Amino acid sequence: MGKKSLSILMAMMVFFTFGFAPVQAITTSESVSAATMKASQSLISMTEEREIEVTADLGYSADLSKLQWTFGGKPLDQWKQWDPSAKKYSGSPYITFSEPPAYIDGTTKIKAKLKFSLLYGTEDVSPRSLRTLYPALIGTYELAVKDPAKGQAANVPLKLNVYDEYLKWDEIKPAIDKISKEAINGRYVSYQTLGSSSEGRPMHFMVLAKDKASVDQYLNQIAQQKLENPAELKKKMANGQLKNYKVPIWINNIHPDESPGVDAIVELYRIFATEKSKSFKTADNQGREKETSINIDKALDNVIFLFNFTQNPDGRVYNTRQNANGFDLNRDNTYQTQIETQNLAKGLSKWLPVSLLDFHGFYDEFVIEPCTPPHNQNYEYDLLMDGMVEQAEQMGKAGIANTKYDSYLIPLKDWPNKFDDATPSYTSTFSMFHGAMGHTVEIPDLNAESYKALVNAGLGAAKYVSENKQELFRNQLDIYERGILGKDDRATDKWFVNPEGEEIGRDRKGNKSFFPDYYVIPVDKKLQKNVLEAHKMADYLIRNGIKVSQSSKTIKAGKQTYPKGSYVIDMKQAKRGFVNAVLYDGEDLSDWEEMYAEVVNSFHDLRGFTRMEVRSANAFAKGLQPVKKVTAPKTEVKEKADSYVVKNSSNEAVKAVNKLLRMKAPVQQLTAGGKGYAAGDYVISGKELGLVKDSYYLDLMSYDKKGKTKVLKQPKVFSTGSAASKYVLKELGFEIAKSENEADVVVDDAGLAAKALIQTGKPYIGIGSSSLNFAEKENLLPGFDYSTTTGSRASHEGLLWTDVSAGQMMTSGYAKKEKLYIATGSYIKAVPKDAAILAKVANQPNFFISGWWPKHEVLQGQTIAFTKGNITLFANDITNKAHPQYSYRLLANSIYAAMK
Repeated sequence: MGKKSLSILMAMMVFFTFGFAPVQAITTSESVSAATMKASQSLISMTEEREIEVTADLGYSADLSKLQWTFGGKPLDQWKQWDPSAKKYSGSPYITFSEPPAYIDGTTKIKAKLKFSLLYGTEDVSPRSLRTLYPALIGTYELAVKDPAKGQAANVPLKLNVYDEYLKWDEIKPAIDKISKEAINGRYVSYQTLGSSSEGRPMHFMVLAKDKASVDQYLNQIAQQKLENPAELKKKMANGQLKNYKVPIWINNIHPDESPGVDAIVELYRIFATEKSKSFKTADNQGREKETSINIDKALDNVIFLFNFTQNPDGRVYNTRQNANGFDLNRDNTYQTQIETQNLAKGLSKWLPVSLLDFHGFYDEFVIEPCTPPHNQNYEYDLLMDGMVEQAEQMGKAGIANTKYDSYLIPLKDWPNKFDDATPSYTSTFSMFHGAMGHTVEIPDLNAESYKALVNAGLGAAKYVSENKQELFRNQLDIYERGILGKDDRATDKWFVNPEGEEIGRDRKGNKSFFPDYYVIPVDKKLQKNVLEAHKMADYLIRNGIKVSQSSKTIKAGKQTYPKGSYVIDMKQAKRGFVNAVLYDGEDLSDWEEMYAEVVNSFHDLRGFTRMEVRSANAFAKGLQPVKKVTAPKTEVKEKADSYVVKNSSNEAVKAVNKLLRMKAPVQQLTAGGKGYAAGDYVISGKELGLVKDSYYLDLMSYDKKGKTKVLKQPKVFSTGSAASKYVLKELGFEIAKSENEADVVVDDAGLAAKALIQTGKPYIGIGSSSLNFAEKENLLPGFDYSTTTGSRASHEGLLWTDVSAGQMMTSGYAKKEKLYIATGSYIKAVPKDAAILAKVANQPNFFISGWWPKHEVLQGQTIAFTKGNITLFANDITNKAHPQYSYRLLANSIYAAMK
């Protein structure tokens, strides 16, 4: 079901369960000018009980007992609270008279007091079961009183909201514009966008500074120099030459259904743009409450405020955590499969904030990072923590002093583990690789109180950064300088501990430095298994502010010769930690009890390109040219032929084949190998090649017409389960069926397929633990057995060495030894008789490369993929978060193989 359809369905559900839908500016034809109504306030909150005094004058004295009171066109007694057991609005009365209607002595004025209870029986509507309900009821309704005898009526509009400050998507930009118009003269406010969302909505972004000159100075003189020559900036700071400089604070939201975050950012923009100073409460070092304030003019002498109101505009429209493609963007900040995270990466690379706050919810406690161990070893953690803990303290103190909350938690101080920052995929942890103190801030409730906690936490952070600008800026420069000098400072080691809390330091594997001197990504086909992915990785790094060069000549480093054109990343650069985080093999964190999210990045393995680690100082001191923009390679047609073999070596081949099939163009697939080609490769004519060669990068050879082929038919694929699988299938160009019945093939990663259809012979491809559980529970394959292990926050995951049954149609394009990824903690213990095994975990001691999978020794030699009859099962997670793109062809191969 599409997002828009879901919104319509929600509105219909409200109509049928509550008996009405929100009515905007209702008018009553019976009203006359003499009839008036007033209310003591115009706002009603779903999360706060309120009494509203109303006065009405119909122009005469009517019989009070006969008057009809309505809200939104419905009698008051038809407004009911939500009944969670019945799952409809049929509970206790929502609107009652706390003071019944009565005439004010000697007048025709009627006075009454209405009580609006808690619509959902709670002040906190953070449970997902409630978050999906309240948006459909937000709106302006007419409170009306009518005399049925004469038809006379009076009314007044009241706005019903989840809490007063909540802004729907289409209200955010007008609110921003209004604040900008009211900004104090002289303050610089600039509306920009970070880009557009998946559905094309703007990512609203505001820059607030003392003046334009401050912004120009920072962007044109300081930001780039931070990355190029931080030592010079430190010298200028020390001798007083660096004057009037500002440092950026970035305030962010990524989960817009955690709605107070968005609204708090709007309020912080209002405060900093329109007020001269702001008083708020905090606490001293002994915990005693005290008054404090932030002088905003003085703060603007030190900081530039950056407001990213929500990183997920589409999610605000549909009130979902995910974007319109169904992705949790807070797990995509390094993967950057989605346009929203790509846009954020560009923004952070431009601004390089000293501090980033990412507003979230919901926890039982008011939680403010920094995190518990294990920490990602690519951080300069000692420098980040020199300020990050204290900033969290100031945020927490302000958050609780101005609300009903009486405590806050800093995981690093208050929890032993289970709230780690080993993954760089969260917005906050991702920003730390750009030199920011990155804080995820988790509020307890979805209501006005948590909104206030975020606003005041933001005030506390702004005051802290403003008052400690020089120290925090120097720490950031030190982070960059370590990278440029290639210094692996042992001061970081104390932060990297084992589960017992013992220092283990960075895992240098016997090397002098944790970091290599260079990474090389060759583009020559003799060294590179996926030329296009090599170029895409270079583009990715540039998007993230990484310096990438290309060799202008062949260079020999050690025993390896690197051809001209190879991409070279010199690790002596400011953000070398980020480079290493996505290009090193990763860590085995299996000793830990729990991890919060996936820790395997390893782009070279999960995206399927060749990268080489070089540990030889100055190996590429000469012969490099900086790359500012990557030009994608073009398909090379070396010789003219009647027919061509398109090697099944990349996702581009699958996309090209599916495009041709959609165009009803003939495509054949080789069922047996020949000279230079293999089973599973594709055969197309020269005419068909002309239709796709300019759109896709293809690995070609002329066809000698000696192989055996089958005619490919365009498969209709039905995907049941994750948004990631649906997204991947669309990305690969498969035709998506609307139902299982009309599909040629069913792809399932949720265990939701129809057993009866499979038993009739419908081709079924199951991915991950849910599908394995479904196959076992429904006894689809006698003799099949599997095992799974999971953690409480995320399933066990691992990047593993595997033995692939190469040479088969379903494993076409893969070698006998491959690194494959599992994310749902599963493996196949027994395969049915006569099943064809596609891949096994390698039967070798070092099969586990990286990830988090306690007691993974049981995996050694176990099956992870097989096929029998119309059923193919994968334990490895082919589509997980659209990151393991090297595995996509296993899915495509299986789909094509199912087409008899």
